[in-house]
Amino acid sequence: MAKHSTPVDLSDSFEKIPVKIFSDQKDGSVYVARLIADFIREKNKKKERTVLGLATGSTPKSLYAELVRLHREEKLSFKHVVTFNLDEYYPIDNDALQSYNRFMKTHLFDHVDINPKNIHIPDGTVAKENIKDHCRQYEQMIKDAGGIDLQILGIGNNGHIGFNEPGSGIYSKTRLITLDNSTRIANAYEFANISEVPRLAITMGISSILKSKKIILLAWGSAKAPVIKKAVEEDDSEQVPASLLQNHDDVLFVVDEAAAAELTRNKSPWLTGECDWSAAMIKKAVVNMALKLKKPVLSLTNSDYNEYGLSDLLVEKGDAYEINLQVYYMLRDSITGWPGGKPDAHLPTHPERSLPYPKRVIIFSPHPDDDIISMGGTFQRLHDQGHEVHVGYQTSGNIAVTDEFVTRFLDFAVGFEEIAGIDTSKSGKILENARKFLARKKSNQVDTPTIRAIKGLIRRGEAKATCRYVGISDENIHFLNLPFYETGTIEKNPMGEKDVRITMELLRNIKPHQVYCAGDFADPHGTHIVCFNVVLEALKRIKAANDTKQTDEWIHDCWLWLYKGAWQEWNIEEIEMAIPMSPDQVLKKRFGIFIHQSQKDMVPFQGSDSREFWQRAEERNAATANLYADLGLTHYAAMEAFVRWKY
Repeated sequence: MAKHSTPVDLSDSFEKIPVKIFSDQKDGSVYVARLIADFIREKNKKKERTVLGLATGSTPKSLYAELVRLHREEKLSFKHVVTFNLDEYYPIDNDALQSYNRFMKTHLFDHVDINPKNIHIPDGTVAKENIKDHCRQYEQMIKDAGGIDLQILGIGNNGHIGFNEPGSGIYSKTRLITLDNSTRIANAYEFANISEVPRLAITMGISSILKSKKIILLAWGSAKAPVIKKAVEEDDSEQVPASLLQNHDDVLFVVDEAAAAELTRNKSPWLTGECDWSAAMIKKAVVNMALKLKKPVLSLTNSDYNEYGLSDLLVEKGDAYEINLQVYYMLRDSITGWPGGKPDAHLPTHPERSLPYPKRVIIFSPHPDDDIISMGGTFQRLHDQGHEVHVGYQTSGNIAVTDEFVTRFLDFAVGFEEIAGIDTSKSGKILENARKFLARKKSNQVDTPTIRAIKGLIRRGEAKATCRYVGISDENIHFLNLPFYETGTIEKNPMGEKDVRITMELLRNIKPHQVYCAGDFADPHGTHIVCFNVVLEALKRIKAANDTKQTDEWIHDCWLWLYKGAWQEWNIEEIEMAIPMSPDQVLKKRFGIFIHQSQKDMVPFQGSDSREFWQRAEERNAATANLYADLGLTHYAAMEAFVRWKY
């Protein structure tokens, strides 16, 4: 009698590097921190040194935070740890806000018991003529330490590791390198503007990295998904430096679900083995097939299914025509001009409920312009259709106002007081001090509380003007000024208890039927993801409290919708509600965005997208509408898209 063999998991069969996927960045960071801690403790038991290669940038911040926690709470000792950092900008002072020397002190070294003599970071202050010698010495120090036991890496959107840009050779060593323009743009969030980002950097080479005994690469967020696929699944190439890690015997990629989205096991799981053909999976498969073949959904044939690798779907569900209709109806039913639900209509497939009508709605806006940028058309339509619309501006957004813009407002304030004949003895002193500070302000110097308050006031005024433009009354405009944001620097604090309590209080006052929240987590400072987590935690706590005390019955009728637009857009197969816009509505939204004058033209910390926010919004909304049209649906001028989050 034949034995039944255990089914083989083929989900990773396209991957040339092992990949471990976690639900989010926090879980992935905790896992890697535990690996590092166990490794250090094992070495400590043997009375051996641990040599770590360390990365910088936004990716390893949560890892270092967890290592600090392990040191404080679980007595993890770094006394016998030797570290070598991958890279450093050049030229840059060691104490500059953006220097990796300062970064490592801020996020790790100042909080653990490491011996300063065991810390090695490329020197961004070394004289140009001495750089080659400095790089040779750095390589020698690594060799003298016995080589790197465990190297931590991040990955750039262009595939760089360290600052080894595309084209870096597999035999390259520590050297001075010219930064790719895409890297400078991606790192511009750390600087006031792109012109201040250094053009050079000192970096360990590909060869230096590959000599490490073990390598762990971290990647978080959807922006990293395309390059993770290239590095893991495609042939190794110097044009994607991270793909050269395929030549290492002990390497692991640790990513979150968003960064793993383009891997074949997630993008096209039917190609890696048996697939659970849920409605969502069928929609994903058919939509992607139609777009790839450049055919409307209803024109797809049995041959198309077979050639695209979907023969199993045909076997399970029958003829292509019936599957096409199912997907077409799902797409059609996601389109609605009634984001709050259509009153006096029974529409079982509509994205939103008809009742209650009108609804109480709260739009949470992480910055004072995300509401109009990402869902301005829907914002207007909710108000015009009679719903009680509130806006909760979660942060002041003050760091995104230029000093020049503040000076402009100071001039206005002084002139206004002179014209009005107002006693300026008190306010004049404040304005004079503000002017003096700005005149003497050094590059990257942190603003005073007064300057931050003025910048916040500028953005508050713009937000109020936008709401009035839409038709929202002042009593429905709420400025939360969540404390996590108010650091005065690019670096923000984690979500705190006060942030959640402020949000819970607003929700309980409004008792909304609909909550809209930013779902694009690719903003360079991480503000959006923190704001989302604050709202989600607040809703969960209210729901849990109601389950116990029955004090917030409204929470059971409260739906959470996520929008995107400022930094990214939903994939079309994910969209559950699409709000069409006419050309006139597109123009009206544009003029609403223009109200935010402090964010027009050259905006500080604009991230890797050089377009103005109104251009981003219009092009993304138009692209969504074009995709629906390509799939055989009505062609609108633009569409705003939403996904429902079940909490």
